[in-house]
Amino acid sequence: MTKWHQPSGLSTGLVFMVNSNWTPEQALAVWELLDDMRERVWIHYGSVIENLLQEQCNTHQPLDDFDHELPF
Repeated sequence: MTKWHQPSGLSTGLVFMVNSNWTPEQALAVWELLDDMRERVWIHYGSVIENLLQEQCNTHQPLDDFDHELPF
């Protein structure tokens, strides 16, 4: 069985499967719940999350390794 990789990087925890038999109304209710949760987390942790995302995206390499002798 192939292991599912989550965006969070977590590899342990509770498995959550989306039931393929949900009605559209049930799917919408779950969507709205997750949206509300996301908003609540953002209100409380938004600036911290922004800082962490910025740190994770910062991939600048120091110019010390730059080869000035490249022919172009």
